[in-house]
Amino acid sequence: MIQVGVDFGGTKIEAAALSPDGRFLARVRAPNPGSYDAAIATVRDLIAQAEQQAGGRGSIGVGAPGSVSPRTGVMRNANSTWLNGRRFREDLEAGLSRPVRLANDANCLALSEAVDGAAAGLAVVFAVIIGTGCGGGLAVDGKLVEGANGLAGEWGHAPLPWPKPEESPGPACWCGRHGCLETWISGTGFRRDHAERTGQALAGEEIIAAARAGDAEATISFDRYLDRLGRGLAVIADIVDPDAFVFGGGLSNVGELYDRLPAFIEPHVFSDGWRARLAPAQWGDSSGVRGAARLWTPAEAAAHAVA
Repeated sequence: MIQVGVDFGGTKIEAAALSPDGRFLARVRAPNPGSYDAAIATVRDLIAQAEQQAGGRGSIGVGAPGSVSPRTGVMRNANSTWLNGRRFREDLEAGLSRPVRLANDANCLALSEAVDGAAAGLAVVFAVIIGTGCGGGLAVDGKLVEGANGLAGEWGHAPLPWPKPEESPGPACWCGRHGCLETWISGTGFRRDHAERTGQALAGEEIIAAARAGDAEATISFDRYLDRLGRGLAVIADIVDPDAFVFGGGLSNVGELYDRLPAFIEPHVFSDGWRARLAPAQWGDSSGVRGAARLWTPAEAAAHAVA
């Protein structure tokens, strides 16, 4: 029995086959061609390669940007905007002649880390993706919570909480609104804020390196970032009170987040005290493909095996 996962990223697509105990049996990647029909063909070919290497046939799970509308069945909210309005799941099923389960990529990270990653054994896990964009996902008791409208965890397009006068109405977001968390706490937002305040167009890792070296301007920018991220996470703490926040994306590699963030979260939480585990994703950039594979249980995946 194998479980096949696909991580449908903006620049690359990866397929992987997992054994029942979670070992990688195969991993293959290809550039995302950036067009709909070609992407369907790329996913089909990668799955065929992964199954050939793994020596079996398995269930198929796909992690993708955005989500499928439960009302219309079409994709929405994907930053790969050419997916929006298309029946991506059904078109994959037609191309593969097999059933496909599809979930938001941040949800897949949450599921992966709740099953056997940094939050294994914990009841409520919230995944935080802070990279080029900002996403979130929620798992409870090792299962995804997607909500009645398939929107659970979409905190990146909630407004920045408790905005200061200079933060309102906030930057324009690609979703059509202003001041979304993504415009502030993504890597893109971090770079933009530093450039607007200092006139220095630096990459995120350059700002962090400068702050570590004692640069005053970079230190102020990083503190502003932590304050905004802490406010955003405090709202999640008030709503679902996770046992753990697990982080993915480029900024998840900044070790200072895990030491310093609690002090920025706790003052905003509606409680006499607050504690939760904050940790980088144990599986790193493999969490997406592993979580996609886990959209089917091992028992369900076994039904797809061919001797």
